[in-house]
Amino acid sequence: MTVMPRRWSPILAAMLATTGFSLEKPAITYQVFQFPADRAPVIDGDASDWAQVPESYVEDRSHLHNTAAEPPAAGDATLAVRVKVGWVKGEDRLYFLYEAEDDYWDFAQPGLRNDTFEVMVDGDASGGPFVARDQKSVWTPDLIAPADLRAEPRIDAEAARRALHGVHAQNYHVFTPAVNKDWAFILGAGTWIKDAPWAKSAQRFTVKPGEGGKITVEFYLTPFDYAGAEGPERSVTSLLTENKIIGLSWIVIDYDGPTPRGFWCLSPQRAAFGHASLLCAFRLMPPEPTLTP
Repeated sequence: MTVMPRRWSPILAAMLATTGFSLEKPAITYQVFQFPADRAPVIDGDASDWAQVPESYVEDRSHLHNTAAEPPAAGDATLAVRVKVGWVKGEDRLYFLYEAEDDYWDFAQPGLRNDTFEVMVDGDASGGPFVARDQKSVWTPDLIAPADLRAEPRIDAEAARRALHGVHAQNYHVFTPAVNKDWAFILGAGTWIKDAPWAKSAQRFTVKPGEGGKITVEFYLTPFDYAGAEGPERSVTSLLTENKIIGLSWIVIDYDGPTPRGFWCLSPQRAAFGHASLLCAFRLMPPEPTLTP
């Protein structure tokens, strides 16, 4: 067995010093509201629990940009979005309230073609790719180091996928709304993370496919530092503490019938759907003074 000597070389030290990364939008640190433990939101689709969250915590459409390949695309003139994110000290959950208005809601088909709120979370902000190699828009020379782009031929492709896909950061495609399907699709090997007790969702809407109106989706999810494909018994939840920075971003995928779909991204980089270094920085905030006893 080869053991690294305790005295590191200057070259190795320099290499380690350059392996850090910066999350996107370095001038902006978004905020995650801290709910008092006795005032955590009930996941029932009723937004009244969130009235205690100040407007300064709201991320609306002005924070998003459309990365659709064929603009103008769905949502250019009609989509309005408001997102609030919260946490409770002592829990390992992130709470979300998603409120959106549009002139055309597209959710009639049974598969993945569905208006969607896609959430990506990296609970320890460790960065790096977290989707399998078949996601070619992530596994590019611009985003991945040359040595990492080379697949190891002695490792089975499926084993390599299960070791990476949604493991150290997670991607949830939250259907808005979900009708006759699961509330979310997990882009990862550990699909169990969308099930109770690790996640829960509720929604409120009256619109029919093709109609305009408002949809409210309320949910919580559990971020994992390691979400094993085998299940929760081989997983590690992220530690959530005051003032901690986590990696987080979302994409609002807007279908409007035949109109080219819109990809409204919080991160400047669309590849953030599978690369945690491209997420935005969110701080787990202390309690608001007005809510402190």
